[in-house]
Amino acid sequence: MWTESNNQLNAVFKFNNFTEAFAFMTEVAFAAEKMNHHPNWSNVWNTVEIHLNTHDAGNTVTERDRKLAAAIDKIFSRYQQA
Repeated sequence: MWTESNNQLNAVFKFNNFTEAFAFMTEVAFAAEKMNHHPNWSNVWNTVEIHLNTHDAGNTVTERDRKLAAAIDKIFSRYQQA
């Protein structure tokens, strides 16, 4: 689901409604804070768009981005099972 372009990992996540999308963002926020690596993202109703890169590494994709992307995928998978 993640694509790499323009020195970013990019993904779009769709949910049943705004509440699910917001709950997902809350979980991602806690994971990102724990990793001290924060996404660029947006939310419109049931859609969350996320862009990851490492500012400290010259705005390129690093292992930190890949680890956060994997954590995000794990969180998202719980919403797909519901």
